[in-house]
Amino acid sequence: MPDLVRKTWGAELTSDDVAHFRLWAPDEQAVRLVLADVPHSMRALDSGWFEVSARARVGDRYWFELSDGTRVADPASRAQPEGVSGPSMLVDRSAYQWKASSWRGRPWEESIISELHVGCFTPEGTFRAAAERLPHLAQAGITAIEIMPVAEFQGERGWGYDGVLPYAPHHAYGTPDDLKALVDAAHGLGMMVLLDVVYNHFGPEGNSLPRYASRFFNGDRPTPWGASIAFEEPAVRRFFIDNALYWLGDFRFDGLRLDATDQIRDTSEPHFLAALTREVQETFADRNVHLVVEDADRRRNLVRRNEDGTIAFFTAGWNDDFHHGLHVIATGEERGFYRPFATRRWQATREAMTDGFASTEAAKSARQQDDPVPPQARVSFLQNHDQIGNRAFGERLVSLATPDQLRVMTAMLMLSPQIPLFFMGEEYGESQPFLFFAHYAGELGEAVRRGRHGEAENFGGMPPGKTADDLPDPIDPQTFAASKLRWERAASASGRTHVAFMRHLANIRQRHIAPLMRQCKLPNFKLHPAPDGIVAIDWSFGGPLLELRTNLTSGKSPVPPIRGEPIFGGETLDGSELPGPGIFAAVRSN
Repeated sequence: MPDLVRKTWGAELTSDDVAHFRLWAPDEQAVRLVLADVPHSMRALDSGWFEVSARARVGDRYWFELSDGTRVADPASRAQPEGVSGPSMLVDRSAYQWKASSWRGRPWEESIISELHVGCFTPEGTFRAAAERLPHLAQAGITAIEIMPVAEFQGERGWGYDGVLPYAPHHAYGTPDDLKALVDAAHGLGMMVLLDVVYNHFGPEGNSLPRYASRFFNGDRPTPWGASIAFEEPAVRRFFIDNALYWLGDFRFDGLRLDATDQIRDTSEPHFLAALTREVQETFADRNVHLVVEDADRRRNLVRRNEDGTIAFFTAGWNDDFHHGLHVIATGEERGFYRPFATRRWQATREAMTDGFASTEAAKSARQQDDPVPPQARVSFLQNHDQIGNRAFGERLVSLATPDQLRVMTAMLMLSPQIPLFFMGEEYGESQPFLFFAHYAGELGEAVRRGRHGEAENFGGMPPGKTADDLPDPIDPQTFAASKLRWERAASASGRTHVAFMRHLANIRQRHIAPLMRQCKLPNFKLHPAPDGIVAIDWSFGGPLLELRTNLTSGKSPVPPIRGEPIFGGETLDGSELPGPGIFAAVRSN
């Protein structure tokens, strides 16, 4: 049991039969704890806090009761066995017995990430079932999994980005200890586990905070999801920083991926994001813990390095530009988010692979900054949940690109010094769509349905001959079922071939590229002039060079010479032609 009463949000066992409960409710004059159907008056403290200690046992259900009699779940609940509308449950955070107790993580440069949705990763859709499939990912060379958000959200199915109880693992996936078992199993296989967290908004259903803590939000600063979160409030700031420490500490996650940080508005000093990174770095100084951002504003300062190459704030940021450039090249799609890349797809791809930020209008402000951003500070991908699931029919790239194109682009991703990320099933060539799904009813469900057409327009638009009436219904349980992986494909001859190719690339990356990244934290690059269809880059790691030549055309083309030792693609090229689609990589020591 914890030795000290927790001085922030939520409930904590302080002994075998006593728990301490704490809630910030500045709009209330009085609050009661209802524990196992027994009411307890809570003591009012300064600044809107209420607290009480009471006799309790693990598994007890409890509510907070407001002055008008409304009962609400604990916003920092650790478990919601009946969903967002049910009572919270008291848990023993120290009960789980860790097997990989000596695990301290892996260096970031060794990361090869697989993003997965727990509900769709296995037929069962649970934490325990996911743990059983991890050896497959390890065999394919994956060294880290990134789990889409698991915080409690409305209903039984969803992507997780509409969570309303950020401390409680979603009940449909299993218990908190089940989630710990998944992390533990990954660590036993030498794999890191990152968790996707949403600190920019709450979901549209099940969030009771506005009823008793209106200061939690700032209506003067709207976001795409409503009022922004008021990070200037100390209680609010603490709620989210403690949440990050909770996932990294109690569950031993190796890192967090922060969703849409461009929508995290804060006028206080230090900014919430800076305060978060500092506390994480100080709290887990003895572990390899990695913080990743998704930032539509492409702010270089978030992922910049200090002069000595050490991380200033975040370990890395998602590189949508890499995806957009190659997606336009492979598919010819030019609508929505792909429009800025339509006329300069090749140059944007080269910039995304070198500088890390393509010079589109959206990235102009990012490129004007001088902060040093090494390639390992960018997470690149050919697909992720957004880029597949927001398409009209959830097609994966394997259904859109030619096999030769896809093979070369996969090698480009794995053989560049940026951090590669794959979407679940990509390692074995899964062709099953991944669709958008949710579990809402009434007008909210209708609003979700209406929004899918507009979202699809941003991700390639509607296929010829299709209309909005043809879109899969996101509320229909069959849409969720249709998004689950088909593991029989992984066991097929084609699936085994895909896995072998991935493992081959992963071995090359760990043997030749990761060591270069570890020895030089701020590498330089040289982008060779080349015609459309050719990408030719040298990265210098304080002496040694990584040389990459790619031909994404269908014919032979001359490429700048390579004089290093080949690591992929055949004999050393010395000004000769590279057949296309084709790729060649080498390492040269100076």
